[in-house]
Amino acid sequence: MPKSKGTSWHGVAKWYDDLLSGEGTYQKDLILPNLVRLMAIKKGDVILDLACGQGFFAREFARAGAQVTGVDAAPGLLAIARKNIPEVRFHSAKADSLPFIPSKSIDKAAIVLALQNIENTAGVFKECARVLKPGGSLYIVLNHPAFRIPKASSWGWDEAQSAQYRRIDKYISESKVEIEMHPGAKNSRTTTSFHRPLQFYFKAMSKAGLAATALEEWNSHRKSQAGPRAKAEDAARKEIPLFLCIVAGRRV
Repeated sequence: MPKSKGTSWHGVAKWYDDLLSGEGTYQKDLILPNLVRLMAIKKGDVILDLACGQGFFAREFARAGAQVTGVDAAPGLLAIARKNIPEVRFHSAKADSLPFIPSKSIDKAAIVLALQNIENTAGVFKECARVLKPGGSLYIVLNHPAFRIPKASSWGWDEAQSAQYRRIDKYISESKVEIEMHPGAKNSRTTTSFHRPLQFYFKAMSKAGLAATALEEWNSHRKSQAGPRAKAEDAARKEIPLFLCIVAGRRV
């Protein structure tokens, strides 16, 4: 891996914004429609987008009629968000410390593809439980922790069976791994990703006073180009989900 030049998303803000502005991304074509369907946003809903980045999802929540607050710790991403989405209020803060948000004031909170990059998961859940209204919901989207373990999972090809499979080298053990933000780029910056098994999230939510109310697994929408392995690759994508969504609410 190239030597790291920093671990903040601030340094790759423009690249990340360009990426999400493009076509064919998981965020736009897979996660967004599923998340909006699950959240069933109504006009006037008060929504918190935690670790909102440059506001990709916050913008869509606002377009659906919600009053949206976005929170992120990367100034570069927030600068883009504030410039492009003036209808959303953005705050610079870590997801585990939200003193500017009143208790029991949020209808729906979302953490999309970010919790796996945050160390203090317990603090995040505690704050979410605090700010959610009674009957409010938290929507967590993760790289599927059972099938996407940083540096411990990969696609493989079984020549004898003419089948693509998912190799998992470990799952139960938690890990803290430095990964490239922009793979393939010269002197790519890195970020820290945390692998935790499913039981970790459910235990942490329960301890914070949250209870899971729904769970969905989302498989890839992409298809292989024509070739001898295309059919098997597409079959594997349909069977092995890349993303997980957990919906949780405050326990009474």
